[in-house]
Amino acid sequence: MKAIRRFTVRTVLPEQLQPLHELALNLRWSWHPETRDLFRSVEPEVWAATGEDPVRLLGEVPAARLAALAADRRFLRRLGDLADDLRDYLAGPRWYQAQEGGGTPLPAAVAYFSPEYGIAAALPQYSGGLGILAGDHLKAASDLGVPIIGVGLFYRHGYFRQSLDRDGWQQERYPLLDPDELAVSLLREADGTPCRVDLALPGGRTLAAHIWKAQVGRVPLLLLDSDTEENSPAERDVTDRLYGGGSEHRLLQEMLLGIGGVRAVRAYCRLTGHPAPEVFHTNEGHAGFLGVERIRELVADGPAGPDGAGPDFAAALESVRAGTLFTTHTPVPAGIDRFDRELVARHFSGDAALPGVPVEPVLALGAETWPGGDPKLFNMAAMGLRLAQRANGVSTLHGEVSRAMFNGLWPGFDPAEVPITSVTNGVHAATWIDPAVVRLGAAEIGADRAEDAMTNGDAKRWTGLERIGNTEIWDLRRSLRAQLVDEARRRLRTSWRQRGAGEAELGWVSSVLDPDVLTIGFARRVPSYKRLTLMLRDQDRLRSLLLHPTRPVQIVVAGKAHPADDGGKRLIQQMVAFADDPAVRHRIVFLPDYDMAMAQHLYPGCDVWLNNPLRPLEACGTSGMKAALNGCLNLSVLDGWWDEWYDGQNGWAIPTADDAGGALDPESSEAERRDDIEAAALYDLIEEQVAARFYDRGADGLPHRWIAMVRHTLVTLGPKVLAGRMVREYVERLYAPAALAQRELAAGSGAGARELAVWKAKVREAWPAVRVEHVEADCPAEAQELGSSLALRVQVALGALEPGDVEVQVVSGRVDETDGISDAGLLALKPVGGPDLDGRTRYEGSLELSRTGPFGYTVRVLPSHPRLASPAELGLVALPAESAGMDAGLLR
Repeated sequence: MKAIRRFTVRTVLPEQLQPLHELALNLRWSWHPETRDLFRSVEPEVWAATGEDPVRLLGEVPAARLAALAADRRFLRRLGDLADDLRDYLAGPRWYQAQEGGGTPLPAAVAYFSPEYGIAAALPQYSGGLGILAGDHLKAASDLGVPIIGVGLFYRHGYFRQSLDRDGWQQERYPLLDPDELAVSLLREADGTPCRVDLALPGGRTLAAHIWKAQVGRVPLLLLDSDTEENSPAERDVTDRLYGGGSEHRLLQEMLLGIGGVRAVRAYCRLTGHPAPEVFHTNEGHAGFLGVERIRELVADGPAGPDGAGPDFAAALESVRAGTLFTTHTPVPAGIDRFDRELVARHFSGDAALPGVPVEPVLALGAETWPGGDPKLFNMAAMGLRLAQRANGVSTLHGEVSRAMFNGLWPGFDPAEVPITSVTNGVHAATWIDPAVVRLGAAEIGADRAEDAMTNGDAKRWTGLERIGNTEIWDLRRSLRAQLVDEARRRLRTSWRQRGAGEAELGWVSSVLDPDVLTIGFARRVPSYKRLTLMLRDQDRLRSLLLHPTRPVQIVVAGKAHPADDGGKRLIQQMVAFADDPAVRHRIVFLPDYDMAMAQHLYPGCDVWLNNPLRPLEACGTSGMKAALNGCLNLSVLDGWWDEWYDGQNGWAIPTADDAGGALDPESSEAERRDDIEAAALYDLIEEQVAARFYDRGADGLPHRWIAMVRHTLVTLGPKVLAGRMVREYVERLYAPAALAQRELAAGSGAGARELAVWKAKVREAWPAVRVEHVEADCPAEAQELGSSLALRVQVALGALEPGDVEVQVVSGRVDETDGISDAGLLALKPVGGPDLDGRTRYEGSLELSRTGPFGYTVRVLPSHPRLASPAELGLVALPAESAGMDAGLLR
């Protein structure tokens, strides 16, 4: 019989235990070992049975046990100390406040938007790396004192839970999440009623959402929930599950995240007094509509200028762009959300229109205007880039890939000049480092310094770890491996029971894996490019590695395929079929339902972390960072973060067949050949280098060379892979400049924004008349000598523009056989006198010849304004007509 209504009955805590609620409702417990230990001590069996969730724990502890704890002086002292520690953490100055005190102009607050957040397994609002990164971003911001407000959606079914059927086919289930059983609270108005945001929909409908707040240390995370009584059934289901539903369902989710998210932030600041954000950071394109809502705010509600008029769309757009940062995580166009243009038009026109925001400019923001683009589609990444003055990829290599992928938005510029920088992702150390690793480090450098090292990402704070002894490191590694073995056996037994096996069939599970065998981990989402089954290319070779008589290998595998991805499910089925073989099942296991709880055992317990994507399709790949923080060595294709930080001593690089043309198409024969080549290289590496070094023992039984690599990994990679380092980079390189730009444009009731919008309109209108008409150089001989210089004179037609509106540059550098310039240097030429009788302005300068070999130059004209974040911002450039040629000479 099914209940007609569901609700939660909460435990009433004795007065002495009330601080337990305070500790449970702040998700800092998820990365604070002392608080977790306190909750474990409340009732260890219930703690384990509730998935180590404090809120559920407090709902299930018997009243008699609570009464006993209320009379336990030792427990109450611990509770009081931890409650005081949390209050100190929330109120005390941290890194960000020290920067403000030093005079650095920093934003009063930052709003961070993401479609998913991986904070803790107890709050399942994530599917994979994007969400885990967002969660780590908030945690690191909290530790550093950065005033961020997180914004997302509350999915009543979260992402799916995974199991396997008897044939190894992925099964999905979506358990209902009751917010009353989670570490969230409903945002309420002053009169106690739930705070609500509304979006107008076509046909006179309304999408309403309530706002749940999760407290992530110092950071509030606002999660919008459409499952409210005010909505019809269709609208209630908008936030039913993560990445589910069809195109319109997904569009409504992204409108609620972007437009509703801005309104939720405004409501939160109004109700709590939190400073209003000056910078808006959108983590991928899903939240891109936040910029459209902020334009609406300025157009409809913005202050009037001296002429009495409020900002127009163009001026509002400039103000919004100045304070917006867009982070892209996808290295392939197929990973970008694209909607039918007419579908978007329907949701931004008529009775669904945003006041003061015409539909055509909205559609233009997402238009695919580049060659090969589809005019019928609305591209969320294109909108994100057009609405943000600053943008970044998530590793150095991914920055390069992104500049090439989005080059069409800046026609006339080489990919290297596309204004997309990079900030390499990081991971939150306190979440992902096993407490035993922390204790070992603290024993050498002190607890306070160890905590500081995990927070700030300063390499100097990690010095001293190199003194940890070989025996201590090896004993720790074996202990962590044994911990993983126990966890894998427990999960494997549960999985087989779900697959229909009886207890009598599962005796073999107790001998699965061995705490003394080299252990390789592989855990990922399962899209084709991550190549879950690359290790299965030559199954006989893999069996020989697993069953080697003196140097055996064991592998722990986990991962989920998207529910709609049958190809990914087939890859899982192939892996499970191999792992089910009685001949090897003690050496390789597939563990279903990969989540944060599993990951926190996997990363510390593995000796080697395997990552073999198709290069360059891994934007960053932070799982290897989490493994490295625990002394696990990486075995990876040189992609994402590994491409920039692999040094030959912190793991191994899998060679790639990058010259296999068409190999990025998984259906191509080139992809098959590439997989064969790279799989063979992987087997060779494991057998001849990885296993050989792991089992190379000294007289004392220790693998000294292996331990040296572990120690080197901890000391050198530790400070680099931290989310604290990442967030500091965001603050210093992107948030602070964005806040300053936004303030400048907002000053004088938006006078700066209006002036910039008028200037851009003038430049765009006049640009067709801008030409480089003549280039002269004093070049007495074809071959020039190093150190000499060329005197350049350039005639430029500016049309209706003034010299102050442009910059005339010489671009010079090494040239290839097609006269393409690489490693370019820039020289700005200066105007000499006024326009001549033909309206042309002369520019002059001296180009120093500072390198030998084939050398060339060209001249170009760019728009120039002090409030442009990049010379390429407008996507306008004027180059010499072909008749003007490009003077190139050979230098000796």
